[in-house]
Amino acid sequence: MKKQVLAAGCAALLAGALSLPALAQNVAVVNGKPVPKSRVDALAAQIDAQAARTGRPVPPGLKDQLKDEVIAREVFMQEAQREGLEGTPEFRNQMDLARQTILINELFANYAKKHPVTDAEAKAEFDRIIGAQKEKAAGGKEYKARHILVEKEADAKAIIAQLKKGAKFEDLAKKQSKDPGSAPNGGDLGWANPAGYVPEFADAMKKLAKGDVTPEPVKTQFGYHVIRVDDIRDAKAPEPPKFEDIKPQLVQQMEQQKLAKYQEELRAKAKVE
Repeated sequence: MKKQVLAAGCAALLAGALSLPALAQNVAVVNGKPVPKSRVDALAAQIDAQAARTGRPVPPGLKDQLKDEVIAREVFMQEAQREGLEGTPEFRNQMDLARQTILINELFANYAKKHPVTDAEAKAEFDRIIGAQKEKAAGGKEYKARHILVEKEADAKAIIAQLKKGAKFEDLAKKQSKDPGSAPNGGDLGWANPAGYVPEFADAMKKLAKGDVTPEPVKTQFGYHVIRVDDIRDAKAPEPPKFEDIKPQLVQQMEQQKLAKYQEELRAKAKVE
């Protein structure tokens, strides 16, 4: 009898030990149906992937709520099944669309994994962009100009007449210019690319040689300007950023470009009738 009791006890312990892995794989049992831990893991992976795509951190404590979320979903799903909603056309259509979306996302993720942007590719693209910026700047001009801004055309013409008689541009600018930014400095606007000014101002300025004053008032949305060009120089490209500083954004942009090209290739090869 003692041996039988021991044998029965061993059997119970063995059964309990065998059931432990199964219990560990589930987060709960809802109405007799196990809820696998893999659902929590899958939901956590989705949250991590979304955070990586958007660059936003996962809110504190969010993952701690996933178990309750998965259990609630199981409760609601069982009720939907009980009411026979799985068999409706609407549900089947939604499931078909969801299946397509998931499968397509897996396709694109698989492509990105197999065709990563290498450091060499990213550096080559960086050099190309910086080179294009330098090339664009080459041949361009920057102007060191002064101006006097007034409200009326007659006032601007009077200023031009005074300048022709020998009046100092800087003195007239300090006394009469309505531009609060440059008037205290004798109308000095500093070095600038013409693109930084309104078109009417830029067009008039570019026609002037070094030391010239506009022969007629220049009308813009701000009023009437008298412009003098003090100096002209070749434009310089802006100081480029460091490769490592913009590498993450550059790689992300290149990944999107690769994926877009892949999508175009698939569409071009497809036989659509």
